Amino acid sequence: MNLYSTRHGQTDYNRDELILGTTDIELNEKGLEQAHELAERIAEMGCIDIIIASPMKRAMKTAMIVSEKTGLTVISDKRFREWDYGRFEGKSRFTQGFAENKVNFGVKMGVTGESLLQLSHRVYSALDDIIQRHDGENVLLVSHGGVCRVIETYFHDMTVKEYSDWFMGNCEIISYTTDHREAEI
Repeated sequence: MNLYSTRHGQTDYNRDELILGTTDIELNEKGLEQAHELAERIAEMGCIDIIIASPMKRAMKTAMIVSEKTGLTVISDKRFREWDYGRFEGKSRFTQGFAENKVNFGVKMGVTGESLLQLSHRVYSALDDIIQRHDGENVLLVSHGGVCRVIETYFHDMTVKEYSDWFMGNCEIISYTTDHREAEI
């Protein structure tokens, strides 16, 4: 089984380097262009069987653009929604404490948000379910930067520094290969 992970197209918050978690906003013009380019790449690959996406507008719009080009079914899974950044939401990415809070695994983001452990639990359980339910299929996951970072940790060990430094651009694709039998061990 192959899992392909992608991050939604650009939003105004992304462009302006603002922290974007639970604020449910649309793609901007550049984000729509990126989503159409992603759709072309997915169509050229010709190997995806199904799309699973976060229900947030920016991810769902990206997934629907790919679906319109490829004819693939889109399934929404709320476990792939973006990290709740709490009081950091909408502030500059360079806000004091944000980078440090991002790697404090048991601390809720911005006091009122989710901890990394909470985020990891929901994303890991979603990945476990996908691997079980879609064995033998190739799945495109359309989600968010924070979620993509956790997906990377599911497949590859990362130090705290590697985790902190890891970044996925809008509409980039990363491929992961898994063996269902290994996932059950």
